[in-house]
Amino acid sequence: MTRAEAALPAEFGLIARHFAGHDAGPGVVLGVGDDAAIVTPPPDKSLVLTVDTLAEGRHFPADAPPDAVGHRALAVSLSDIAAMGATPAWALLALTLPDVREAWVADFARGFLELAAEHGVALVGGNVSGGGLAATVTVIGHVHAGEALRRAGARAGDRLYVSGSPGEAAGGLATWGRAAAPDDRDGQAGAPGDTPARRDALAALRGRYLRPAPRVTLGRALRGIASAAIDVSDGLLADLGHVCRAGGVGARVELSALPVSGALAACFDADAREALILHGGDDYELLCAIPPGVEADARAAAARAGCAFTAIGEFTAGDGVRVTRDGTPVDVPDHGFRHFD
Repeated sequence: MTRAEAALPAEFGLIARHFAGHDAGPGVVLGVGDDAAIVTPPPDKSLVLTVDTLAEGRHFPADAPPDAVGHRALAVSLSDIAAMGATPAWALLALTLPDVREAWVADFARGFLELAAEHGVALVGGNVSGGGLAATVTVIGHVHAGEALRRAGARAGDRLYVSGSPGEAAGGLATWGRAAAPDDRDGQAGAPGDTPARRDALAALRGRYLRPAPRVTLGRALRGIASAAIDVSDGLLADLGHVCRAGGVGARVELSALPVSGALAACFDADAREALILHGGDDYELLCAIPPGVEADARAAAARAGCAFTAIGEFTAGDGVRVTRDGTPVDVPDHGFRHFD
């Protein structure tokens, strides 16, 4: 710590030590240190803006590693940008802390800034204040006018695709605090069925929860191909409902088509992993409507983006979301994440 930093009030010292100096990038006219940032968007681009708050005990466990909290705080907003098919460019961070916790902030900043660098995002401003532990992140991106992906646009006959392996992050959170993967017979950690392979699988699931990978490259690749898109933040069925309402269509999800990762299969029985896939949302995968004539293009775009992309159903006339197993209707409760329950 320099003498000048030591003379600053606590909040400005934290900013100077951990967040200043990361505001260089295309379009940044004025970054950290003034009353507001000034940026210049690229010519012929529309701005895309999103904001999310992560609060301790609500959106991440109190004992989550601070670098992972920093990663997640940015990742959830990057995922919104990905769902619009946009390119992220700038971020604002508002951090509230119950006290001046230097080591925690240093690790948080490291996780945040590493992901920002990975996606070419400049941190151009924000705020630090006392209060309950929470991070609010605004990300600003850009996209050619008229090319953004939106929730509205799905039509009856479009195929329903999901990226990656949904349910993994929810599986990691569901077993938080356990020493090993739950035994399928009794659901208890440390049961005789635990093996090193299953413990490795559990570590993989927790890694997916702690450090989600926003599908920015895939979102951009699907511009001009997908007719609608949304990121899965509150649960696959819950978020699919938003797409259906926005487009005035219904949808059918085929359970036998859901992708099941090896890690999820190693740690949960069939019923549990099905519930995690349908109702868990912390993976921040993309859920997309793909017109039937461009499915091959969509799969090729996903392959170029290095992302699995699986057809799990289709959009239909009418409204609401139906779930089937091998074509037979199945009653499945819709209980995605609710911020005030």
